[in-house]
Amino acid sequence: MATRRKLKVLFVASECTPFVKTGGLADVAGALPPAIKEAGEKVSVVMPCYGTIPWDFIEQLEHVADFYVPLAWRNVWCGIEHLEYKGIDYYFVDNEAYFNREAPYGYFDDGERFAFFSKAVLEAMEYVEGMQCDILHLNDWQSAMAAVFLREFYMGMPLYENIRTVFTIHNVKFQGQYSDFVLEDVLGLSGVPAARDQLYIEDKTINYMKGALCYSDALTTVSPTYAEELKLPFFGEHLEGLFQARAGDLHGVLNGIDMEEYNPATDDLIAAKYSVDDLSGKAECKRSLQEELNLDIDPTRPLVAMVGRLTKQKGLDLVQYAMETLMSRGIQVVVLGTGDREYEDSMRYFDWKYNRQMRACITFDSAFSHRVYAGADLFLMPSQFEPCGLSQMIAMRYGTLPLVRETGGLVDSVNAYNEYTGEGTGFRFANFNADEMAGVLLYACEIFWTQQDKWQNIIRQAMSVDFGWAKAADDYVDIYHSLHPEVTRYIKRRS
Repeated sequence: MATRRKLKVLFVASECTPFVKTGGLADVAGALPPAIKEAGEKVSVVMPCYGTIPWDFIEQLEHVADFYVPLAWRNVWCGIEHLEYKGIDYYFVDNEAYFNREAPYGYFDDGERFAFFSKAVLEAMEYVEGMQCDILHLNDWQSAMAAVFLREFYMGMPLYENIRTVFTIHNVKFQGQYSDFVLEDVLGLSGVPAARDQLYIEDKTINYMKGALCYSDALTTVSPTYAEELKLPFFGEHLEGLFQARAGDLHGVLNGIDMEEYNPATDDLIAAKYSVDDLSGKAECKRSLQEELNLDIDPTRPLVAMVGRLTKQKGLDLVQYAMETLMSRGIQVVVLGTGDREYEDSMRYFDWKYNRQMRACITFDSAFSHRVYAGADLFLMPSQFEPCGLSQMIAMRYGTLPLVRETGGLVDSVNAYNEYTGEGTGFRFANFNADEMAGVLLYACEIFWTQQDKWQNIIRQAMSVDFGWAKAADDYVDIYHSLHPEVTRYIKRRS
């Protein structure tokens, strides 16, 4: 098949592992670009140069450029630092006044900080050849304004006129909304009627994400089901009309996980290694976890785990309501994570009340999470909504069967168990209802108690699912090339 030059992709994100992480975006930014490179494209990553980046990386940075960024009436100094890490070029947008802070987000001037970041990415292309691109892949509201700036300020310039933009929505609840003061004072767009009209969501409110949804050439989100849900009022967060209007440009691409990091056959963080061909070590992982948590050491008791943020979105209301029912059946529960105070306190209460059955670990501990994934029998994820979700994929990797609500990426990643055919990789329930959740959970426990041969078969099916990034990377490359149809793609598919 005909070949051509590789497309150059600049992946723009506000966080990226292993440098800075507050959520799933960092995992995507750390894992997807290497997979895109493996799929045959040239890819670089750019993010802010936060003060919280570990010193081990900071001392390796190479200063490659500095210049001033025009931001409305001001000209702001910007430095570009470079680091090659595991074969990928990473660029860091440096300005200490904006980014040398204790946390990446949550400041009164976030609208200005990330407008600067978006504009700086475009300006840097004039000075740093490695940041020049065919595809500008933007992620969430923090980089959204780059799509608007590109079309309004840079079109007609040879360096920019062939750039195509892809915007990925990781969670539509966070849109970057500010008063219309920023339109003139920060964005410098008050005199551009097209931009002004498309950035407003209501009187005196400017929406950065809406700007990217209007100006980007292609839109993606992190699972096929979530792409459909975004067109509905409950999920669309007042942008559903725009998602409906751009349905032909909206693609759902399911995220992946690092299959090497989460591998029970090689994981040194768990009590005993095991694989789909030899599950004997999983029993030891459960025994060790029960001992570590001071729960009754009993292989016949189903051990149900939750790992993640303790918020309403994650279905903690359902867990609160159903806890007494689960405890009455002798089920053990471990909850690991932090979140809203009311849920943290309720989990601590259940820990106190059901001391030998329930353990609340109100902390974030990555190493301990591996032991929880490996030691539990069931993984509970009753989310109100879930754009993609990674925890259910990690749980399946460790043979811990997920029980999820049918929403977003949970639908796309968990195949419900069918007792007649034996097919399935976990369990699902449809409605956001505690009794329905508890009923499906008790059904799963009945299989655990009475049909261990079928249970072991479901475990093997779950562990056999490939959640690596190769397919997602191929899907993204297809989207990139659909925006540059004049260039023939050399297709390199994986089996």
